[in-house]
Amino acid sequence: MKTQKRHTITAALPYANGPLHLGHLAGVYVSADIYARFLRSNGEDVAFICGSDEHGAAITLRAKKENKSPKDIVDEYHFSNKNIFEKLGISFDIYDRTSSKHHHETAQELFMEMDKKGALVKKESEQYFDEEYQQFLADRYITGQCPKCGYQDAYGDQCEKCGSTLSSSELINPISTLSGKSPQLKSTTHWYLPLDRHEKWLSEWIQKGIYNEEQVHNPENWKNQVVGQCMSWIKAGLQPRAITRDLDWGVNVPVKDGEGKVLYVWFDAPIGYISATKKWANENGKSWENYWKSKDTNLVHFLAKDNIVFHTIIFPAILSELDGYILPSNVPANEFLNLEGQKLSTSKNWAVWGKDYLTEFVNQEDILRYVLCSITPENKDSDFSWKDFQARNNNELCSIFGNFVNRTLVLTKKYYNGVTPSRNNVLELDVELLKTIKETPDNIAQAVRSFRFRDAQAEAMKLARAGNKYLADTEPWKLIKTDPERVKTIMNISLQITANLAIVFEPFMPKKALELAELLNIKLPRWGQAGKDQLIPENHTINEPRILFEKIEDEKIKKQIEKLKTKEQKSNKYPPMKEEITFDEFSKMDLRVGTIKEAEKIEKADKLLKLTVDTGIDVRTVVSGIAEHFKPEEVIGQKVSILMNLASRKIKGVESQGMILMAETEKGELAFVSPNKEIDAGNTIR
Repeated sequence: MKTQKRHTITAALPYANGPLHLGHLAGVYVSADIYARFLRSNGEDVAFICGSDEHGAAITLRAKKENKSPKDIVDEYHFSNKNIFEKLGISFDIYDRTSSKHHHETAQELFMEMDKKGALVKKESEQYFDEEYQQFLADRYITGQCPKCGYQDAYGDQCEKCGSTLSSSELINPISTLSGKSPQLKSTTHWYLPLDRHEKWLSEWIQKGIYNEEQVHNPENWKNQVVGQCMSWIKAGLQPRAITRDLDWGVNVPVKDGEGKVLYVWFDAPIGYISATKKWANENGKSWENYWKSKDTNLVHFLAKDNIVFHTIIFPAILSELDGYILPSNVPANEFLNLEGQKLSTSKNWAVWGKDYLTEFVNQEDILRYVLCSITPENKDSDFSWKDFQARNNNELCSIFGNFVNRTLVLTKKYYNGVTPSRNNVLELDVELLKTIKETPDNIAQAVRSFRFRDAQAEAMKLARAGNKYLADTEPWKLIKTDPERVKTIMNISLQITANLAIVFEPFMPKKALELAELLNIKLPRWGQAGKDQLIPENHTINEPRILFEKIEDEKIKKQIEKLKTKEQKSNKYPPMKEEITFDEFSKMDLRVGTIKEAEKIEKADKLLKLTVDTGIDVRTVVSGIAEHFKPEEVIGQKVSILMNLASRKIKGVESQGMILMAETEKGELAFVSPNKEIDAGNTIR
């Protein structure tokens, strides 16, 4: 496969109903930016496209909860997220939004093109309807039990626990998130994308890279988890998928019978890549079609694993029905980033938010980029921890990279007044290092083009390690007294390494790369110059040295860890585990099945019921604080779990001989702990 010189790079459109956290950045945007910056530095034509995904039920749901309009919600998060991307150096060529007029027009045009060609199917179906709110429910307005993993609060379109893509009809015991009641099925008409028509060619394209009888990508370059997830879907049998919804927020369906309906967000959102490219191309005197319809263009989608099927099955199926569009050559989806060993959760506030990081770690944007690239979840889930963050900064960036650069610049200033010395006698040690300088850019390039960004950054750091070791081994601060000519060569080569570090680290740490170039008093060279050992000419004057990386102190990290602990405590809806007991202590408890024979309220005690319980070995009285949850007549005949050998005590004048065990929800609701099959009173619980 030949190397393409024109690239359309898309990064998954972040949903504009919440802020960005480190999981988003590590999963999509840092990798995508490294790729785009590398290609630009190579002089290749790049359109790096992103924007806010601003439609869909989740946004309308949030708007209802906060008593705002959907536009208020999307405006807030569009500008907030855009600002975070800019500060982190994510170099989008355009950061657009799907609520824009030009996007609506593009999405409607493509819908009508598909509809006229017979690529869509219009049909009536039954969908869930909330009688109280008098509206059809989009998938995000419905929760229920996931049929795949049993999670109780799965959404109608996806289970956030196991990641499975769902339809609301698959949920067990569905509930409307609007009224909290069970929705009813009601007939409505929608347009469907008949994915079953696309099974054969999609399978051939994904597994063999063949589309329209041409080899369009090398399947060996695709990640196993991407191919595996796609083929799992295809082998299960693709089904027609609705691409319209009964909502009042989104792109209006522009055909007859489309009143009150909008394009489904997963039809509308990826078209946002196209509409954004059109806008960017128009503003920059380019042809947008070159980036979406030319076979000389390399289309790559960056995203996390929960978006794989939408970019490898649904969007390609859409593109195949439109005139002349290319398909992605790769979809290098990442897995998920965890936080301190736990799954990130926006609902529980278990996250490190991008805005908070930028506020609390001022001018340390590139440190975050470096760490996130080091732990990018490329093939499996990875973990971010504050201790690891500190260690990578202090032990790698400060002690290796920064130490080498600072020594080089300080010694050049001290011995030669900041003027580059000449290179004289070159020893075998120098030759090996010059070879490393030459080979490093190719090693990095190979890793980047294979979407192995962790390996690529590690290769760049190897050059810094080699430079640091070179100075430690040669000790020019000692040689300056005995062999000053040798020191000239050492410092010259060290300056060449420093200049190369500026080039090769630019995709990973763009601000530090520019800062390093400024310290060297040069304009940052492009990638084609990397690997050369004469980047800094003799008699060139460098600028005044200054520290490139600052150590992060324990106190700052401790503060972040404590902050997370506070979040964890606040978000945990269940009480913490009580103090540990021994088995012997547990075995002293006599727990048995009992049957409630009689029940009555206790006077002047609203919460208490007096229960007469048959324990199998006797009949005893137990006072239980369940009167606010159960009427006396409701509990007669109820099988219960009773702690028999609890010391008796008088409660409101009634002697209670034991305790009935109850389960309590986070809302304070009570339920009896009872056997799940018929069992006689008196049997023990162990």
